[in-house]
Amino acid sequence: MSARRSTAASLLTLAVAAVVLTGCSQKKDDTASADAIQVNASDSACELSKTSFPAGHVSLEVHNKGSKATEVYVYAPGDKIVTERENIGPGTKAAIAAEIKAGDYEVACKPGMTGDGIRQKITVTGEGAPAKGDPRLDAAVASYRKYAQEQADATIPVVQQFADAIKAGDTVKAKSLFAASRVGWERTEPVAESFGDIDPKTDTREDGLEAGQEWTGWHKLEKSLWADNTIGDNEKKLADQLVTDLKDWQTRVGTADITATSMANGAKELLDEVATGKVTGEEDRYSHTDLSDFAANVEGAEYAYELLKPVAAEKDAELSKSLDTEFADLKTLLAKYKQGEAYVSYDTVGEADRKTFSDAVNALAEPLSKLAAAVVVK
Repeated sequence: MSARRSTAASLLTLAVAAVVLTGCSQKKDDTASADAIQVNASDSACELSKTSFPAGHVSLEVHNKGSKATEVYVYAPGDKIVTERENIGPGTKAAIAAEIKAGDYEVACKPGMTGDGIRQKITVTGEGAPAKGDPRLDAAVASYRKYAQEQADATIPVVQQFADAIKAGDTVKAKSLFAASRVGWERTEPVAESFGDIDPKTDTREDGLEAGQEWTGWHKLEKSLWADNTIGDNEKKLADQLVTDLKDWQTRVGTADITATSMANGAKELLDEVATGKVTGEEDRYSHTDLSDFAANVEGAEYAYELLKPVAAEKDAELSKSLDTEFADLKTLLAKYKQGEAYVSYDTVGEADRKTFSDAVNALAEPLSKLAAAVVVK
């Protein structure tokens, strides 16, 4: 996950759906709804044009007037993310649209993209987001829920083997299982991250630690295995803890609130994960197994899209055509780096090839940012 989101939950947390229109051009942002809530973010302020509004479709127009890149989050109680928009550069704008149920929330602007952010309380009134039933979308949600549970169920045995290898002092076997143990998590990361208390314990990188936070989880063990070449009592304890934390995730996946629009946003979020952590090589910086995570993120995003495709194609055929093309192109590119069931070590991928990956991810991310809007039921 992004180091900047170590306390994150996700879009899929609540019975709240969000449409994040990422990658919007300046021109597109300027054409956003006149009813949008203006968010003026700076290095020291996070000002909203109004802090109380009806439930349902909500648009936020963010203008970063500060000197640092910023993020904007809408948090439900417990810092569960309703929606988010990362990496809004100085002087630029971004549009965020969401369906938000009645309740109390906070909007946080995070200049420098760190910390808890500058927060404003907001109140959403009314009976909640409208939900016109589309049986195709209902079926898509049900299928995705089943998929998320299957991914969690399939993860636990592999993680247990990974932990057992560590406890046995078998570094070779542990290394061989590291990437595989993460596939189910990476495929459904937005759902996995929706449980904000689990994600920081399992998938935080060292530079994503909050003050006072103990470093546990996959990446701590990754460092021990590859960088420190050490398996001691602490690593064995951490391996057991990782299994425990992921079993907690497994038991709670079924309680995640999932909607069609949050599925679409989750797909886009997975591409953002690729762009910010995998293409850069930051995610698995010791094992260099980034391409395994990369592929899992893309697989999970594509699965969500395929479930939503019947509705998306009906409402926006060109968008669906573009997504088909871009997913195929990205998977073809990934396949070039596959060796058997695994991928080449990412430290063997040169800068030019990483740029090719980045371009392919961006080419997919742009139309994917429109998927949620295509399936929104108004």
